Amino acid sequence: QVQLVESGGGLVQAGGSLRLSCAASGTDPSINIMGWYRQAPGKQRELVAVIWNSGSTNYADSVKGRFTISRDNAKNTVLLQMSSLKPEDTAVYYCNAAVAISRSLRTTSYWGQGTQVTVSP
Repeated sequence: QVQLVESGGGLVQAGGSLRLSCAASGTDPSINIMGWYRQAPGKQRELVAVIWNSGSTNYADSVKGRFTISRDNAKNTVLLQMSSLKPEDTAVYYCNAAVAISRSLRTTSYWGQGTQVTVSP
């Protein structure tokens, strides 16, 4: 139905910036939210940022003021601009597209394969 491909990960020094991109293909008219999640070694996958079809956004407290999620004009990609990166931001970042029935509840979810972000001290 929907395929997601992340790109833009890599190695960056603390304090630096990085931009992640997620390209979506396929269709699911019910999708109403897209976002980014991350998983660090030994930790659970956590929400980083989401953007709703309306354009509204939500961020994890840990990234507020540093990360910005957006969509391109064609609405076929979602971007995550990461600034003031910290070593604790090191994780595999996953793109997600989903059918959300509330702020926290999802029915159908589509996931990318992930892209590694490593922040050196």
